[in-house]
Amino acid sequence: MANILDVKINDFMAKVIAKNPGETEFHQAVKEVVESLLPFIEENPKYRHAKILERITEPERVIMFRVPWLDDKGEIQVNRGFRIEMNSAIGPYKGGLRFHPTVNLGILKFLAFEQVFKNSLTTLPMGGGKGGSDFDPKAKSDNEVMRFCQSFMTELSRHIGQDTDVPAGDIGVGGREIGYMFGQYKRIRNEFTGVLTGKGLEWGGSLIRPEATGYGAVYFAEEMLKTKNESMKGKIATVSGSGNVAQYTVEKLLQLGAKPVTLSDSEGFIYDPDGIDTEKLQYVMHLKNIKRGRIKEYADKYKVKYVEGQRPWSVKCDLAFPSATQNEINEDDARELVKNGCKVVSEGANMPSTPEAVEVFLSEKILYGPGKAANAGGVATSGLEMTQNSMRLPWSREEVDSKLHQIMINIHATCVKYGTDSSGYINYVNGANIGGFIKVADAMIAQGLV
Repeated sequence: MANILDVKINDFMAKVIAKNPGETEFHQAVKEVVESLLPFIEENPKYRHAKILERITEPERVIMFRVPWLDDKGEIQVNRGFRIEMNSAIGPYKGGLRFHPTVNLGILKFLAFEQVFKNSLTTLPMGGGKGGSDFDPKAKSDNEVMRFCQSFMTELSRHIGQDTDVPAGDIGVGGREIGYMFGQYKRIRNEFTGVLTGKGLEWGGSLIRPEATGYGAVYFAEEMLKTKNESMKGKIATVSGSGNVAQYTVEKLLQLGAKPVTLSDSEGFIYDPDGIDTEKLQYVMHLKNIKRGRIKEYADKYKVKYVEGQRPWSVKCDLAFPSATQNEINEDDARELVKNGCKVVSEGANMPSTPEAVEVFLSEKILYGPGKAANAGGVATSGLEMTQNSMRLPWSREEVDSKLHQIMINIHATCVKYGTDSSGYINYVNGANIGGFIKVADAMIAQGLV
């Protein structure tokens, strides 16, 4: 049976690759899902007859457009904008906008595809989408960022809406960028609606939204530990990245009694064996959010180890939280983590582990929470922001955090339900893929050939 399945997986992937040439990240994301789903689909032929896999890997709509804008020298610059509207079977398209020089069609299709499953797992009525631009906000003035965002939204505005497609932030898109884009949408459409999430608190945003992805990844790790009757208390944690997700991962780890010891950026990582405490975290938040400096400055200030050009996976730990970007843990990193005693990996970033790394985690039977489950807290809270916008009522910090915590507990329960194998090991990859798939697939079948 295994050989027949391998042949079917390879045949399916050959078709996907032929239709989407050069989009390696998208191929990787699809293969990871198909490997989980094909055995399940063979046992449930209604999904095979409805060609759900073929349909779910094809975006409903792909939008590409040029974005001309004026820099501070009066020179015209031109970037490319994208929106991938992947699947709307269970709700409006929902997913972030990424502004980064590496943005291309393949990366955004991978992110949109992952988003379909992630949003389904939250149990909230949200479809999957993703978008962005190859624009780099780093080293740009506020006025340059504003002019770019206004030009970007001028085109994007005709494709989105609170009941159609609701973008959020992602890498390179924070509160500043969301504000500029929301203002331009309001100006063009003459309406104040919840068309974007991640908004400022004074104009429709939700409490806990900035914290949600990091908090959620820690809540998910906490649930995984509970399956072994263990807690966070006293555990050593390595965290990659130093942006929004990493910062609030550290904050929640501290609240639950763990000791985070690393952070990183694109130039290297810091290792603080005494732990990154609340005071040091405040320094990191100022360094990264206000000063927009490099993490090396932390090492200089606190006289700790800085390793240039590497990520923190060589550091001994109990828990690992990859929170930077895709494919940041390779096979060697995964083996190093396991060798050094890591028992839990909870992904704060999207697809931060290569397929070879995932294979190591699963073969060693450690607690491995894939991004579509572990980092779903961000989009879950975006969904809660949409709900508050529809009701025109804000919720308290405690209420939003409580709802977020419960959603992460529910996602974990879904993964356990569909991912527990005959030996009792919980394969969270299978659990997340199958659990996320069923809801979307059943909705697609119910709605006919759409």
